[in-house]
Amino acid sequence: MAAFGIRFDLRNPAFSGASMAERVEAALGMAGWADQLGARLIVLVEHHGSEDGYLPSPLTLGAAVAARTRAATVRLFLNASFYDPLRLAEDLAILDLIGKGRIDVNLVAGYVPQEFAMFGVPMSERPARMNEVVATLRAAWTGEPFEFRGRTVRIRPTPYRPGGPPLTLGGSTEAAARRAARIGDGFAPGLPTLWEFYRDECVKLGKPDPGPARRATAAVTMLSLDPRRGWDELAPYFLHEAKAYGAWEATRAGDVLHPQVEDVEALRQSGVYRVLTPQEYLAELRAAGPAAFAMLHPMVGGIPPELAWQHLRLFEHEVLSGLHR
Repeated sequence: MAAFGIRFDLRNPAFSGASMAERVEAALGMAGWADQLGARLIVLVEHHGSEDGYLPSPLTLGAAVAARTRAATVRLFLNASFYDPLRLAEDLAILDLIGKGRIDVNLVAGYVPQEFAMFGVPMSERPARMNEVVATLRAAWTGEPFEFRGRTVRIRPTPYRPGGPPLTLGGSTEAAARRAARIGDGFAPGLPTLWEFYRDECVKLGKPDPGPARRATAAVTMLSLDPRRGWDELAPYFLHEAKAYGAWEATRAGDVLHPQVEDVEALRQSGVYRVLTPQEYLAELRAAGPAAFAMLHPMVGGIPPELAWQHLRLFEHEVLSGLHR
């Protein structure tokens, strides 16, 4: 059957009508639901200072998720530019102990100028900070003394997994792709075209060839028995997310990941957000065969928890059960 994961960012715009406490509790309940149904991944992402409450602390939420689950990997997207490396090593070690080795770390350098201003970090320091964080985590998780900024330090306890969680590096530039090959355990490209730079650098370094890029749809898919009505109901949340990401991405050079749109019709035409019947989604996953992977984003753009649960129940009873047949 197709593998699946679930993603949370906790966006909670005022028009959603949900409190932040309700959204956090819903996310924990949904994570437990996904784990019981065999989800492979529970993904938590990070941004700071967002008016809609975008999750600023994946470490804290990750601890709660790890304590409520038993099998799924908890994948944390963390902005390496904003963490003290020693405290991050300690926090991730404890988190890995809570999850008994189920923690995955995806480090990114960040791109939103307002966030760097908030923390007083020059954006020019991103590469150096990423290098320092990766080197510190690896040294810290040995449990042995090591040199850090001119002094000898030691981190205890060590993570549950020997050597600590794997460190995948994200990025949206050629330099980030090649850095991931040099110092990371993997690469999560912001743009599909960057994979070849990562692959090329791995081969140059004598590392195993990671192979061609894995192609997966980036579209957010929601389920409804009546997709036309479902689109009308969910479009305000899709548009909120698209505009919020679009505003952030407009500040960086090169390609962007989210459509720059101003109205619902343009958003529909972009194909980035979809509302399908369970039968349509089931047929799509079946056609993809063993490589199929469904990434659920049930509260995308601030969708209220009760609407998100409707989507998840359709996935459970119509899609997953259909894949078992």
